[in-house]
Amino acid sequence: MKLTKNFSLEELTFSITANNHGIDNTPNAEAKAALKRLAVEVLQPIRDAWGKPIKVTSGYRCPKLNASVGGVKNSQHVLGQAADIQATAFADNVKLFRCIERLVKAGKIKTGQVIWEYGTKQNPNWVHVSLPRVGKKNNQFLYYYS
Repeated sequence: MKLTKNFSLEELTFSITANNHGIDNTPNAEAKAALKRLAVEVLQPIRDAWGKPIKVTSGYRCPKLNASVGGVKNSQHVLGQAADIQATAFADNVKLFRCIERLVKAGKIKTGQVIWEYGTKQNPNWVHVSLPRVGKKNNQFLYYYS
C-alpha cells in the first residue's frame, strides 16, 4: 500500500528479524495512521530534498519484534512514529544526516528526534528520524558513535 510517492506501508513494516523468527509485525490501525504521517510529514520531504532513494532499515516494530532487536520499551518505532534510514551509498549517510538537519533548521519538517546512530564521528551507520512527541522536547539532534 502506497503511503506517499516514494514510501509504502510494506517497506515501513518489513523486518528480516520478524521473518526469521516468525513474528507477525502487522501494525494496528493507530500505528498505520502514524506510519502514514511519518511518511507524509517526515520521510517524503527528506526524500524530495535528498533527491535520491532512501533505504528504510527499520520502521514499525511490534512489541515482540522491538524486544527481539533490543529496542527500548518506549521506542517510537512501536507506535509507528519512527524509522531508521540510510542513503543508498553508506558513505553518504553523513550527507543525509546534514540534509535532514538543514530541513529541520529551516522549519521545513518537524521531528521528535534525529539520531546519528553508531558508526563513527565521520559517518553514522544509519539515521533515526521520528515524528514530534507530545509534551516532550522536539527537533532534537542526538549523536551515538564509537
